[in-house]
Amino acid sequence: MKKGKLLFLIAILFSIVSVQAQDQAEMMKKWQEYMTPGPMHAELAKMAGNWKAEITQYAGGQEMKAEGTAVFEMILGGRYLKSSFKTEFMGMPMEGFGLDAYDNQSKEFVSVWLDNFGTGVLVLKGSYDPAAKTITYIGNTFDPMSGKEIKMKNVNHIVDENKTVNDMYNIVDGKEVKSMSITYTRVK
Repeated sequence: MKKGKLLFLIAILFSIVSVQAQDQAEMMKKWQEYMTPGPMHAELAKMAGNWKAEITQYAGGQEMKAEGTAVFEMILGGRYLKSSFKTEFMGMPMEGFGLDAYDNQSKEFVSVWLDNFGTGVLVLKGSYDPAAKTITYIGNTFDPMSGKEIKMKNVNHIVDENKTVNDMYNIVDGKEVKSMSITYTRVK
């Protein structure tokens, strides 16, 4: 092989390696941005701790009240807020857990909830309003009475570092019907 062709092949290989290194560096930069907790994760972290829950459920014009407890903790390096919840409702023990996240890529909050009052998984997506100090989630839930999925809205209002109010609404025929309200008070 002539020296000119060899130098040309070496230059091409160097260019390929250089482009691959640049691509790899860009890929690592993008992953770092995606995986690094930011200001919205810090908002979620404000809920970390032990809480007393005062629950009001609205059904058929009646209010049913209960008390419960909740524990919130940041997991996986401050990326997700895990919640554990316990109460007694309608004479039955009720427990559930959730994961709340802020997705750096989609720029939205995601909430997943499971409890022993059903077998489905509730998934909600939402946004933060810093002026109102609220995260508003929208998603679908199963209504055992109708046998259908219905739209749901969940508004989490951060009153202050020791109090948060979570209002839940079923959206029926385009109208919001309040189904539950939980007032969380931090246990010190």
